[in-house]
Amino acid sequence: MSTTILEQRAIEAAFAKRVFEAMAAEIGVEAARRILAKAVIEAARQAGADLAGRTGGPTDLRAFAELLTLWQQDDALAIDWLRVEPAHLDFNVTRCRYAETYRALGVSEIGGLLSCNRDGEFCTGYDPRMRLERTQTIMDGASHCDFRYSLPEERS
Repeated sequence: MSTTILEQRAIEAAFAKRVFEAMAAEIGVEAARRILAKAVIEAARQAGADLAGRTGGPTDLRAFAELLTLWQQDDALAIDWLRVEPAHLDFNVTRCRYAETYRALGVSEIGGLLSCNRDGEFCTGYDPRMRLERTQTIMDGASHCDFRYSLPEERS
């Protein structure tokens, strides 16, 4: 039986909430946030590298877009695709059940660290040349998340 990414994130969030609360009580909220962010960043980079290694194919943005179906399972993300090309991937997320789940679990305060914080770091692990620009997220109260990925073409 396999677990979807949304289900996995809910399990992780429930545990992270307890760890975060314990750390915050011992060392303060800001230090706890820094430690949690560092752990999530390292895990996201490794997960990106692992996925790139498992797929064994190209790591261009067209291939990356196909992988996003993994994050869409359980209707977790509603995506408005704007541009899908090997060097550019632009889309808006108009519904995010990850954010909804974090709110329902009472972890909104760290939801961005647990989920949104992963996105740019995951792509760096997937392909170190890849970049993400995002100016807003649903988790932070925006109407949508604006994902703009770019991948410089390799020079011969």
